Amino acid sequence: MKAGIVIKYFKPLLALAASFAAFAVVPASAQTLETVRARGFLICGSANAIAGFAQQDTDGRWSGFDVDLCRALAAAVFGNPDLIEFRSYRGEARFAPLQTGAVDVLMRNGAWTAGRDTRFASRYVMTSFFDGQSFLVPQSLSVVSAYELDNVSICVADRSGELQALDEFFFSNQTRFTEVVYEEEADLAVAYRAGLCQVISASGRQLQAIRRDLPDPALHRILPERISKEALGPVVREDDEQWFDIVRWTLNALISAEELGVTSLNIDSLSAARTKSVRRILGIEDNFGEALGLRPTFMTDAIRAVGNYSELYDRHFGPQTGAAMLRGQNALWSNGGLLYAAPIN
Repeated sequence: MKAGIVIKYFKPLLALAASFAAFAVVPASAQTLETVRARGFLICGSANAIAGFAQQDTDGRWSGFDVDLCRALAAAVFGNPDLIEFRSYRGEARFAPLQTGAVDVLMRNGAWTAGRDTRFASRYVMTSFFDGQSFLVPQSLSVVSAYELDNVSICVADRSGELQALDEFFFSNQTRFTEVVYEEEADLAVAYRAGLCQVISASGRQLQAIRRDLPDPALHRILPERISKEALGPVVREDDEQWFDIVRWTLNALISAEELGVTSLNIDSLSAARTKSVRRILGIEDNFGEALGLRPTFMTDAIRAVGNYSELYDRHFGPQTGAAMLRGQNALWSNGGLLYAAPIN
C-alpha cells in the first residue's frame, strides 16, 4: 500500500496484507502523527466485531460506533474522515498489533483494567462507552428491573467472572436463579431463542447485539441495571504523549459538542457565536490544535464528519436501528449519566 491511497474501510482482501503488517515494528521513538501523515491514512482497530459497534456489510464495508470514532480521528488529523483503514481483532492478540505499529489506535478494546493499562505497553485514553453485565429478558416476563428477577433460569458464559457476578447479585438480594452455563457467548442467543433459559446475562453491548438479531427485538428488553463495571475506550501506545492527547481531545470535542448543542447540522452556522466554549471548538478563539500539531479547526472537522456524541450514539443505538438502547450510564453527566468531557479552555 502506498502513502496517499484513500482506503475507506478495511476489506476482506486486505486481511492477508494485515497479517504481514503486524510484524512491521514501529520504533518506539517514532511519533504516531508523523507516521500516519507519511502513510496518508489512519489504521484503526477494535476488538471483536459486534453489531452497533463494528460490523461489515456484504461488500466488506465497516460501520458502527467504533468506526465513526475512527472517522472522527481521521477528520481531526487530515480533515477527511474517509482516510482510514479499519481492522477488527479477536482476543488478547489485539494488543500486539498496537505494540508493533500495525494499528495506530484501538477504538474499543477489553474493558479498562489495571492489568491491561500497565502490562502491554499501552495506555487507555478515556472512556467512550460505559458498560457492564446486565440482563436480556422477554417482555412477557413483565420485569422492568433486575431486582425483580427471582426463580428464573439464566443463560450465562462461564468466563470473565460473569457467573460469579450473578451469584453475588442474587445472593445479596436474597433471590434465586438457575444457571444455564455455556462456554461461548455465541451459544447464549441460540439457547435463549430455543427456550432453554428465560434470561440472558452478559455485557450490555453483547446483549444489544443479540437483541438486534432476534426476529422481533421490540418483544425483548435489556434491563437498566449493571452488576459490574466496564469502561471502554480508545487505547494507544504508551510512548507517544502527543498522539495520546490528539485522541483524547478529539473524543472530548464530540462530548463537549453535545453539552453545548453543537451538531453536525448547525456547526457551519455558528461562526458568529459569542459563547467562548463554542468559539473554541470552532477554532475561532484560541488555537488548541497548534500544541497538538493539528489545524485550529480539528475539533470542528471531527464534529462535522460524525456529529456530536449524541448523534453518534443515536445513529448506532437509536430507534431507527429497530432495537433502541437507552443512554443510561452513557448519558451526559448533566442528564444523570457518567459521560463527562474535560473543559476546552
